[in-house]
Amino acid sequence: MHSGFSLLEAGSVRFKNAQNILAKNLIVVTVGFLCWYFMGYPIAFGAYKDPNKFAGGRNFFMDEFWNDKSKFRVWFFQGTFCATGGTIVSGAMAERTQLKGFVTFTVLMTSFIYPFVVYWCWSGHGFMNYTNDDGEAVSIVGAPFMDFAGSGIVHLVGGVGALTGALLVGPRRGWCQDASPTEFDGHSVPFCVLGTFFLWFGWYG
Repeated sequence: MHSGFSLLEAGSVRFKNAQNILAKNLIVVTVGFLCWYFMGYPIAFGAYKDPNKFAGGRNFFMDEFWNDKSKFRVWFFQGTFCATGGTIVSGAMAERTQLKGFVTFTVLMTSFIYPFVVYWCWSGHGFMNYTNDDGEAVSIVGAPFMDFAGSGIVHLVGGVGALTGALLVGPRRGWCQDASPTEFDGHSVPFCVLGTFFLWFGWYG
């Protein structure tokens, strides 16, 4: 899926910014997965033996994974969703965010913001979806949180981050001023189409 994000975003920006947006996509996957390894996964899925409803705190640096090797699969699969939350933001703030600022955001998103929300909803112990004394799935407001293929958590967290970032950085320089109608058009429609197909195929996975 991240190859699709890279193609789609690179094709949607002007040629002079293509390398910058590709670098951001690479940063999301590399830095994001390192943060998921160090801090993100333990918060999201490292529930204590006597779990609380706010956050986990076990399995730092894949501790105890060799005792249950299925955790390696879960770690990788969930890590891609974590990185996707950061990628959504890179597209929303394309052409107007410096790399150092985006790296800072990526660290915060993949280490803390996204993992906390995941624990609340997907861990089975968070306050949005946990098992009560009667063995029923509930939340603090009644019915448990239900998701489908990550559509709620991944896109809500990524979307809120994207909206917040877009409001903070504002429009691209020259937008809606003296620019011609085509000045801000993406430089490669084929990249956009190929990226869409890559995303489509990756979503099925």
